[in-house]
Amino acid sequence: MYQDIVLQSPAKAAQLFLLFHGYGADAQDMQPLGQRFAKEFPNACIVCVQAPEPAEAGFGWQWFPLQGVTEENRAERVELAMPGFVALVRAWQAKVGVNAASTALIGFSQGGIMALAASLQEKELCGRVLGFSSRFVQLPLEVPETVTYHLFHGKSDNVIHYGHAVSAAERLVAIEADVTADVLPYIGHEIHPDLLDLAIERLTTHLPKRLWHQVQEADPGDSPLKH
Repeated sequence: MYQDIVLQSPAKAAQLFLLFHGYGADAQDMQPLGQRFAKEFPNACIVCVQAPEPAEAGFGWQWFPLQGVTEENRAERVELAMPGFVALVRAWQAKVGVNAASTALIGFSQGGIMALAASLQEKELCGRVLGFSSRFVQLPLEVPETVTYHLFHGKSDNVIHYGHAVSAAERLVAIEADVTADVLPYIGHEIHPDLLDLAIERLTTHLPKRLWHQVQEADPGDSPLKH
């Protein structure tokens, strides 16, 4: 039986942060990350979500099986797991009473793969995706304009190469998506404190492109954001 962990649950949450662990891990492994978010965002409901299947490795849990995975069959495995993943997101949104725009999907490794893929499934699923040491299964041709993507990767990652973050950022920029990407040297396959600091910075200072456009449209003559 799997168990989600609610780290913070204000009476009336302004935001919902859902944290998704990597392969062979569990919800507890995301607690340090969640605790940092709780400290920075006291009005957010923060949940570490556990994958529904025991990992084939014999320990921890998995969002989709890795045994025999290839570039060719990974997309199919993610697609098979996607309905259950999206249902988890929707269930927590309904329980907390938070809409898609105020929902952030935050994933590490396999959890990040699922979060990135889920954002492409439905236009109104989330407002932000934070992917740590993760990747798109396939580089998207289009993404919802309501979603902001924040990618974080270490150059010494020997599980998922940092080149995936670079390629994703280049593609997202090319299709005029809202994206930030941070790749740091000497960091492996982990949520390093330096990457976490950058994540907090991105969440607190990055103005989503959709809001930028709204300000420009509301006051095209002299928007304060132009100065």
